Amino acid sequence: MLINNNITFFNPDLENNREFPFVGDIKAGFPSPAADFEGDTISLDKVLIKNHLATFYAKASGNSMTGAGIDNGDIMVIDRSLEPTDNKIAVCCIDGEFTVKRISIKEDGLYLTPENDSYQLIKINEDNQFIVWGVVTYVIKAV
Repeated sequence: MLINNNITFFNPDLENNREFPFVGDIKAGFPSPAADFEGDTISLDKVLIKNHLATFYAKASGNSMTGAGIDNGDIMVIDRSLEPTDNKIAVCCIDGEFTVKRISIKEDGLYLTPENDSYQLIKINEDNQFIVWGVVTYVIKAV
């Protein structure tokens, strides 16, 4: 576990290959008979992680990305091997602080865009120490 400012990072537990019952599709409309609940098993690590060596979990803190479905306390799955392209949501380190924002590439430069109107756009300039740490691939939510 690594804690940096508002984001706590966790390594996936690659030794735990635990599988859980998986029932397939569950209709959000009319209920289906109980017999439909006979199913296979699923390992969330196998579904959520494509590159085990480059993937981390992190807990989101704050509400700057609520419009993108990332709420305070959600767990983000972050893949450091993916290319950070325009419109991707990424965990970035700017001037020593981690943040999660949408990458926006415009004619006049690179921006980190929040998904909450209460927060301002961040323009990256040559004076900033800036790296894209990884691309968010999934968000795990509590309900």
